[in-house]
Amino acid sequence: MDTTLLYHRIFQVLRFLLVAGGLYVAYKTAAFLIPLLYPFIIGFIIAYLINKPVDLLQYRARWPRWLAVTGVLTIVIFILLGIISVVIAQVVIEIGNLLDMLPAYIDQLSNYIKNFISQSVQSGLYNRFTNLYSNLDESYRSKIQENVSLGMSKIAATGTNLTKSILTGIRNFLSSIPNAATVMVISILSAFFLSKDYHKIGRKVRTLVPPDYFRKGMGVAGDLQKALFGFIKAQLTLITITAVIVVIGLLIIGVPYAVSIGLLTGLVDLMPYLGTGAVFVPWIAYGFFTGDFPLVIGLSILYAVVIIQRQIMEPKIVATNVGLDPLLTLVALFTGLKLFGFLGLIIGPVLLVVINALQNAGVFRDVWLYIKGEPPKQKS
Repeated sequence: MDTTLLYHRIFQVLRFLLVAGGLYVAYKTAAFLIPLLYPFIIGFIIAYLINKPVDLLQYRARWPRWLAVTGVLTIVIFILLGIISVVIAQVVIEIGNLLDMLPAYIDQLSNYIKNFISQSVQSGLYNRFTNLYSNLDESYRSKIQENVSLGMSKIAATGTNLTKSILTGIRNFLSSIPNAATVMVISILSAFFLSKDYHKIGRKVRTLVPPDYFRKGMGVAGDLQKALFGFIKAQLTLITITAVIVVIGLLIIGVPYAVSIGLLTGLVDLMPYLGTGAVFVPWIAYGFFTGDFPLVIGLSILYAVVIIQRQIMEPKIVATNVGLDPLLTLVALFTGLKLFGFLGLIIGPVLLVVINALQNAGVFRDVWLYIKGEPPKQKS
């Protein structure tokens, strides 16, 4: 091999190691800084999102920049507080109604269990079991008693651990309230100062970053913004479809309050770990224990329809709104699910959006050209 070509290959390997090392250092730096600076990152995101309305008030309505920022932030805060207040009030009302209805449901379920036990006793099931147990060998009976004792111990331990987990969760939630309030205040203040000097900061960054890199960075940011709003639109479309299907299905089954339950199910569909199963599974189980088998069959069919349409529609809707290929979106959903669990259904498409934005900006091409380098000139 020519010495020049050999040196070129060595430098290609060194440049590749340099790029890999830079990515690793950037990852470690981000992992270290994000927990320290995340309130300011939230503030920057808020400032970025409200920039257009602030510019509109500043240049069209002739407001001072600080007053425009204050007005827009005040409106955003009041809207968020209003939404949170309405949601909390509705949850409190629903929980109160549930607590009022819970004793009747418990009595109904208890009566069903009592009737089932009494029917079993009347049919001789209990007697047959006791006769069978009395005829067993002493070693088998001691083994059964040991297993029953072990099972009861495990049930007791599980109940204790569950109680501890609930109490720990309540304690962690209460202890996180001051921290959440502090983060919210810092984020709002940082959003105010960043938005007030938004264009000054932009001009300063433009002078510090080479024009080509700045242009590509703005291209990536624009693609990510379009993809973010597209992803939010896709999720709203999916939960709307879910709510409509549930409302129609419940009306066909003849369930009262079909519209309210359908809207609630659509909102619950946003939950990555539970989804619509948080509504349907306990409801189906309750119907089964109370012996309302027509309701169980109807809810089971409706639940299956909701799950199937979600799996079929999600890749297509996400791909259409985010601007990705449906097949790649399906691959991202499945890969994210395998790597990160149910949260991967969100992480997977987001990573695909980032990769697509970097590809459109030519970042991968530039990195490859840097690693490849100029080929050595052939000697004539």
